[in-house]
Amino acid sequence: MSRPPVLPQEVRPYLGELVRRTRAVCGPRLVTVLAVGSLALGDYRHGRSDIDVTVVADDSLPRRALRELADALVHPALECPAAGLELVVYPAGFTARPSGGAGYLMDLDTGPSLPERISYDPGKASAFWYVIDRSIAHRSGLPLTGAAVRDVIAAPGRSTVLDALRSSVREHAEGEGHAADNRVLNGCRSVVYCRTGLWVAKRRAAGIVAASETEFRPLVTEALRSFERPRESALALPGAGVRVFLEWVAGCVRVAGGGPGAAC
Repeated sequence: MSRPPVLPQEVRPYLGELVRRTRAVCGPRLVTVLAVGSLALGDYRHGRSDIDVTVVADDSLPRRALRELADALVHPALECPAAGLELVVYPAGFTARPSGGAGYLMDLDTGPSLPERISYDPGKASAFWYVIDRSIAHRSGLPLTGAAVRDVIAAPGRSTVLDALRSSVREHAEGEGHAADNRVLNGCRSVVYCRTGLWVAKRRAAGIVAASETEFRPLVTEALRSFERPRESALALPGAGVRVFLEWVAGCVRVAGGGPGAAC
């Protein structure tokens, strides 16, 4: 069994303070705080990656505590050292069961490179992001405090995850609000999931796809090169090439779900 990734030194003090403030607000209603996303998959890139955190709290956590938590964690009240913080608070009753919904109590985006957003209404959200995040969290989430992840977050079923990937690829194909390199690397991660049922880091997934798909190797290699740079200096990738690649990814997801097409 592989060892869990070590949290990068650049973010440890921040995560420690985030946990302290979350405990102070939620008290005994706090169930767990998890590092997810690139931190959990061992692929955090300082200056490029977000810090992704999942908080699970007792269903009885009052709404006023959510507002207090947002005030405590928003940048720069708590200065984020990464490109941004993406933090989601779930009720424990929801995460205990597989679901295709968003289901959160609060979704907070904040930080130097992220537009600030706070939502308390999961009905207005695109649920697929949360399904993918919970699937990754169930397999790889790193507890920062509280209960073990698999005691708290149920894994969405494979068909639910594939539905979420279809929506994810469709949104990335539209391109608005997403860096081109991240659209390509997310596509690579989706393909590896379809082939193996496993979540791997974006850069590792890109290496797998580049090795097996000679047609897309130059594009994926350029996306990897761009991903090494800060967001503000990401490289421009050929729009037509990205669209063709994402059409291929969509076909892989379709075939993985039993739809028509050649094996990916």
